[in-house]
Amino acid sequence: MTRATGYEPLNTLKPVAEDLWIADGPAIRFYGMPFPTRMTVVRLPDGGIWLHSPIAPDPGLVAQVRELGPVQHLVAPNWIHYAFLPGWQALEPGAVVWAAPGVAERAASRGVALRIDRSLEGAGAAAFAGAVEPLLVPGSPVHREVVFWHRASRTLIVTDLIENFERRALPAWMVPLAWMGGILDPDGKAPADMRATFRGGRAALRGAVARMLDWAPERVILAHGRWYPSGGVDEVRRAFRWVLR
Repeated sequence: MTRATGYEPLNTLKPVAEDLWIADGPAIRFYGMPFPTRMTVVRLPDGGIWLHSPIAPDPGLVAQVRELGPVQHLVAPNWIHYAFLPGWQALEPGAVVWAAPGVAERAASRGVALRIDRSLEGAGAAAFAGAVEPLLVPGSPVHREVVFWHRASRTLIVTDLIENFERRALPAWMVPLAWMGGILDPDGKAPADMRATFRGGRAALRGAVARMLDWAPERVILAHGRWYPSGGVDEVRRAFRWVLR
């Protein structure tokens, strides 16, 4: 029996804005802790479907996605978000698989058979029909993540650079750990250990955050925890105050 995560219904497309959806999936264990999963779905101007950080390919969810249009892009946005890509790749062999730096090495080290077609490093908005702009966030030798800007809906899509776990969706033993890591709602941000890896590259990270603020997002979608349907600019400033101050 799957434990309730607080983001039900699971494996169901939930509309966010025109041509933009999210789908929450079952929790995945990472270093022994249950992490809720979420993917973001964009329908591009050419009708193709773009999947960010795909969750487990539940048959019903796959059918819903295919109803939107042909799946053209599968995106692994950082070095630890690739677990379900092989399953989607098997179902959608014609989709282009995009990966952030470090994904190939991490997958290979764990014996995961993953075909990567293109790197997100250096990719521009034209790669996604001009609808989604990628930004590789520099500053850490460990955590390499690409964030995305969905122009039409003014939505910033982030993976692990902001995590915002709600108490209601966590087992009791994980609440103090989330608080100590700085990822407990309502003050979610990058986990403390991840923040430490930017110690020598804060100036570069500040430049990326400035770019995110220049986009002036209305909303911010996260992969883990409560996302922000409004007040996007304020939430970005709050979540990255550790590097902006």
